[in-house]
Amino acid sequence: MSTEKNKLTTSWGAPVGDNQNSITAGPRGPVLIQDVHLLEKLAHFNRERVPERVVHAKGAGAHGYFEVTNDLSAYTKANFLSEVGKRTPMFIRFSTVAGELGSADTVRDPRGFAVKFYTEEGNYDLVGNNTPVFFIRDAIKFPDFIHTQKRHPQTHLKNPNAVWDFWSLSPESLHQVTILMSDRGIPATLRHMHGFGSHTFKWVNAEGQGVWVKYHFKTEQGVQNLAPEVAAQIAGVNADYHTEDLFNAIENGDYPAWKLCVQIMPLEDANTYRFDPFDVTKVWSQKDYPLIEVGRMVLDRNPENYFAEVEQATFSPGTLVPGIDVSPDKMLQGRLFAYHDAHRYRVGANHQDLPINRARNAVNNYQRDGQMRHDNNGGGSVYYEPNSYGGPTETPENKQAAYEVSGLADSVAYDHNDHFTQAGDLYRLLSEDERARLVQTIVGAMQPVEKDEIKLRQIGHFYKADPEYGQRIAEGLGLSVPE
Repeated sequence: MSTEKNKLTTSWGAPVGDNQNSITAGPRGPVLIQDVHLLEKLAHFNRERVPERVVHAKGAGAHGYFEVTNDLSAYTKANFLSEVGKRTPMFIRFSTVAGELGSADTVRDPRGFAVKFYTEEGNYDLVGNNTPVFFIRDAIKFPDFIHTQKRHPQTHLKNPNAVWDFWSLSPESLHQVTILMSDRGIPATLRHMHGFGSHTFKWVNAEGQGVWVKYHFKTEQGVQNLAPEVAAQIAGVNADYHTEDLFNAIENGDYPAWKLCVQIMPLEDANTYRFDPFDVTKVWSQKDYPLIEVGRMVLDRNPENYFAEVEQATFSPGTLVPGIDVSPDKMLQGRLFAYHDAHRYRVGANHQDLPINRARNAVNNYQRDGQMRHDNNGGGSVYYEPNSYGGPTETPENKQAAYEVSGLADSVAYDHNDHFTQAGDLYRLLSEDERARLVQTIVGAMQPVEKDEIKLRQIGHFYKADPEYGQRIAEGLGLSVPE
């Protein structure tokens, strides 16, 4: 006899009498449309896959906690950072960027590093990568950039011509390209890489005073990377290598951890710093703005269900809490819209109500209806604002802090266009062995490019970063550095 706990039912809770045989007209059929259990199973199966993410489709996730280890309340009024020892539950999703949902974990690609903090004042999402910079600095170029990383519309193959044509025509990408093509382009595991907020954000304290900040997650496991030939071998044997490694480490009690540090810049320095501090293709020198410890992130619990937690988890840099604001970073400004919009399309208008995304504190607003509304939809309470019925109202003390803006409304680029100094500095920091591998990787990636024009244009960028850098790549491609 089946107990209530293991009694098979339909999605509407009715018991199922036969889950092995369709209802047919006689033993040979045909199948009858009245078999609503069959229709429900097939219809649900057809809809079991939500659209995959356009970017960051392949990912792994875990639960954990964040613990404050240093009092920085002088800089931010964010509640979850308010006192040493305070712990906040969190969820993280790691991902590759360009590949599809079934792609290999060990490809050369940046890794997404998206953290959701379930704070007492709402959720805070820190949505970054394992690199401190990005390929572009204006969101208007993002769709074009991602198109180059996807498949050719005719051949449905990856297209190195598009990749290097875009990069060679977008010299601001040089810094990130150098990182991607270096040893750090293929982390050994998700546990053995740093994470970064990448963008510049603004912290505001209880007195309304602000500072600019950048986030750095430093892995306590140490940085380890894979040689390209090893990564390729693993990809052929176990395409889910990183996903499996993270799950097994946590399952075995080997909990990965990261130390969170920030760089803090006074607001007025933004007007005089030698690089535009809002340009996400640039870093701030740690000599100018040293790392300051904030706390420690520990991952100690695996998801119970991949789809419900990892696949349906939604993150946006616009998911903010009091004490943390945004900056004029043009790439960040575009992401504030694009991420929430992507989730409304992919998961639904009520994606924030799903258990993995729902805030741990009370959520009170006037948003109603929409697909998959699974709570009481506000019941019969007041559904507009302002109102005279005691509905929730704003708290002016939690407005985002003001900052001064000026200038004409126009389509303009950043004022600073030195895309070569920081890439050259990075090249010169590498050991000779690391430089040799970097050059070998770039030469191998550029060899399939059909047009010498594209190769020469990109070689010119490498040369401007460091003459040796450009010369070695030119030689590897059998070309000369252009005049």
